[in-house]
Amino acid sequence: MKVYMEIPEKKPGAFVVIEKTGSSRINHIESATLAVQSYGQTLVEAAKLNERVKQAMDDAIELPSIGSVRFSTDYNFTDTTLKHYRYQAVYDITYY
Repeated sequence: MKVYMEIPEKKPGAFVVIEKTGSSRINHIESATLAVQSYGQTLVEAAKLNERVKQAMDDAIELPSIGSVRFSTDYNFTDTTLKHYRYQAVYDITYY
């Protein structure tokens, strides 16, 4: 899957955009809230990509600098103005 920090000018058929929506630091341990948006040409494609994203995010706990990965929620986040099908998953990550 192609992953970006912002929507690319030339959009591939399906892609992911990660946005950091918040962060904190306690005792030198960092945490961040990430909104992960899965775009598809159809709503079904966006929903299926969202499931792949959730699996990849859950697997991030295996990375050495990740202390915890907490899934918060996911939902249909279709942009009705631009008619872009997308789902959004929200995660809280603790890292070193």
